[in-house]
Amino acid sequence: MSRTVFCVRLNKEADGLDFQLYPGELGKRIFDNISKEAWGQWQHKQTMLINEKKLNMMDPEHRKLLETEMEGFLFDGKDVVIDGYTPPSE
Repeated sequence: MSRTVFCVRLNKEADGLDFQLYPGELGKRIFDNISKEAWGQWQHKQTMLINEKKLNMMDPEHRKLLETEMEGFLFDGKDVVIDGYTPPSE
């Protein structure tokens, strides 16, 4: 049976993550308050950020930028802005 959390990103009850995916206090906060669906949305945005901004995950400044974007996306409702990216029209 999966665990359920009130997802602060989606503002609804949803399936929670199976285990803590990120270290430290932020990881615990994500585990307790973010759903699998919202985490999947973040992973998509994270991939776009890494690719479009050519981030190097060995660079501490790039990791910090990604962490800041992640917190804004998951907890503050901010969308990830990537210069020059236009989402496909429906």
